[in-house]
Formats: sequence, structure tokens, C-alpha cells
Amino acid sequence: CTTQQGVSGPWHERLPHFRLDFTPSAGDELQSEYFVPRHHGAEALRCLFAMRAEISPLLLVSEVRSVAADDLWLSMAYERDSIALHFTWLPDEPAVRAVLARIEAVLEPFGARPHWGKVFTTKPADIARLYPRFTDFQELVNEWDPQRVFQNQFILDHVFG
Repeated sequence: CTTQQGVSGPWHERLPHFRLDFTPSAGDELQSEYFVPRHHGAEALRCLFAMRAEISPLLLVSEVRSVAADDLWLSMAYERDSIALHFTWLPDEPAVRAVLARIEAVLEPFGARPHWGKVFTTKPADIARLYPRFTDFQELVNEWDPQRVFQNQFILDHVFG
């Protein structure tokens, strides 16, 4: 949504993913995103491309981004440079969840980490193995919020499930 194609402009209009005066979506769609180690990016994309007949009927737009590693325990880019594979879906949750299960199975060998704030079907038991500091996070939560005051059902299911 930011004009590119060799057209010059002020840096603050060139770098943002979306222009400040642009509404990127109407809010009726579903979104998913998975982060794979950058060195597996090309192979992960080939695997997704092989699924295009399953993905395309539900897909509004897709995006591939490169993300630098960080040191945040539950970040999808924790300690690894990553390729983010983003999907914006039609608002058909049952159909989207069905194709997500297949996408996650295809991306599983690459250690794909689902975006916490988007739709995914990764089982809570499988999430812990994707994050090296997951147990440390659980211990920190137990120490600082033993009564689970600042948690919701999603956290209870996916962090303590």
C-alpha cells in the first residue's frame, strides 16, 4: 500500500508497511502468519506453492516478510532470523481452520511458529517445543500471577494447557 515502483518520496512515506492515511482492511477477514527460520524460507514457500489449489479459494492476499532475530521469549523471531508467511483469508473460519491444519503440517518440519494474535490450529502441547524459553515464561507467570488474574482462556489453554 506504500507507493514504490521507482517513485521517490519522503522516507516516512516509503518505509511504513501501510501509509498513515490508509486503512489496510475492513476487519471482516481472518489472518494467519507463520515464522520459519530464514534459511528454510525458500523451501517453505515451495511447499506452500504446492498447496496453491487448496489455499487460493480462501485467500484474499498473502505477504512474505523478512524479520530479524530478537531476544523476546515468546516472539516468533526469538533467536532466529525468520521469514514471515502471512495470509489474509476470507471470513470462512471453518474452511480456513481446515486449510490451516494442512499448512501447519507442511510447515512443521521447518519449526514454524504461529503468530500469537492471529488464527492458528497448532495444538497447545506443540507450542512449547517451538519456544526454547517457554518453560521460563511459564515459571515467570506462576511467580508473578499465581492466581491467574491477568489471563484469559486462550492463555490458560495455550500456555498452561
